[in-house]
Amino acid sequence: MTTSTWGGRHVHDPTVVRDDDGTYWMFSTDARSDGPVRAGVQVRTSRDLVRWELHGWALDGVPGPAGDWSGAEGLWAPDVVRAGEAGSAEWRMYYSASTFGSRRSAIGLATAPHPSGPWTDRGTVVASDHVDGPAGLGHPNAIDANLVTERGGRQWLVYGSFFGGIYALPVDPATGFVVDAPEPGALRSAPGTLLARRPRLADGAVEGAFVLPRPDGGWALLVSYDSLAGTYHLRAAVGDDVTGPFRDRGGRAMTDGAAGTEGAVEREGAASGVDPWQVGVPVLASHRLAGGPGLLAPGHASVLTEPGRQLLVHHVRDADAPTEHRVQVRRLVWTHDGWPLVSPQPWAGPDRENDDTATWPVSPAVFGGTWEVLDVGAATAKVVDGRTGALDDVLDGALTGVGRARPLGEGRFTWEHPGGPPASAPRWTSVVFPGWDAVRDRATLCLTAADDAGRVVTGTRVDDQ
Repeated sequence: MTTSTWGGRHVHDPTVVRDDDGTYWMFSTDARSDGPVRAGVQVRTSRDLVRWELHGWALDGVPGPAGDWSGAEGLWAPDVVRAGEAGSAEWRMYYSASTFGSRRSAIGLATAPHPSGPWTDRGTVVASDHVDGPAGLGHPNAIDANLVTERGGRQWLVYGSFFGGIYALPVDPATGFVVDAPEPGALRSAPGTLLARRPRLADGAVEGAFVLPRPDGGWALLVSYDSLAGTYHLRAAVGDDVTGPFRDRGGRAMTDGAAGTEGAVEREGAASGVDPWQVGVPVLASHRLAGGPGLLAPGHASVLTEPGRQLLVHHVRDADAPTEHRVQVRRLVWTHDGWPLVSPQPWAGPDRENDDTATWPVSPAVFGGTWEVLDVGAATAKVVDGRTGALDDVLDGALTGVGRARPLGEGRFTWEHPGGPPASAPRWTSVVFPGWDAVRDRATLCLTAADDAGRVVTGTRVDDQ
């Protein structure tokens, strides 16, 4: 099996950490689009988050306890964190073992002194089976782990996929295992606190959760919706606590329509008028920029936080060859009111990107010129092309009364939507920042904006500035 030319290809469900010498380490699912899977979690390295080299596999196959329970032939969706502060001698990897469409799954824990290994399996953290849980909701599928640490050191394991939804369990920071956990491989009597769930009429399609702190307090939840190789896309919500409740910009909870039994979920969703495809704010979806490749089903994202920047790490598929998947990295920015949004352009590397927010735009004049704009929410069902022109025209006259919004630094702007008072005309909040146009191979400006109803657009300035 030739792996020297893989680079960032065959990457699915990625997470990235940085070691003390500045090397980036990426861990991802045992997935390969053109042949058999080698089990054990793929590991890659990079110095710039653009060019990747396959380092090998973290583990020698599927560990016995997780494999015996799940029947898995490979490991999925690893989440790697450092135990304690910088300089700690232990790294922890939470991996998932399951088979497609099954709820008989397990999340295991492995540890190493360095991201390069050697990795040692420590056992199963939580497992699930084909059984109903509390209130008939079904036990959450024990995959897609995300370890979240609060400022005081308290930790949570956020996990789940389809079936029962997304949950959070308290974790003992000293051991890395769930607090009061039964013996490895045993089911817990309670799955934890429900964070997000979609009803059966939406196939329960929510997975790949990642929870991160908001700049001014509280938390943001990122999750992927819908079909893995088709309508897959990324949505966001915010809440005061790691355990939620998480709500979108329209005030809808990520658990809307998710109470009671399976039948009651569907009845409640229909009775309340909750559309399971409208809950959550879409921040990244399938698209094609003029002259560039069609990008299909981006999602299952993690966030790399470094001094001065945050980067969204996710997989994406080729629209013309949906089985082909690879990694992409994009800048994640925060609006003045604390909402995470994503760049329309992939990360081009530290030599081409500008992290100095003091130099980001301060004048509404930046909204002039010609822009290519993507309507992110419209792209959840298909690959959507950008619209090019004057920004006000592309946004259907939405650019009215632009003003600066500075609580989180430069580059933040707001404007009013025309057509009536604020109650009937949602206000927009946006971030404009330097970026790199991957199609034209040059520096440019990027923007991303959301209105109060949850519509999100992103843009790339394409004229000579």
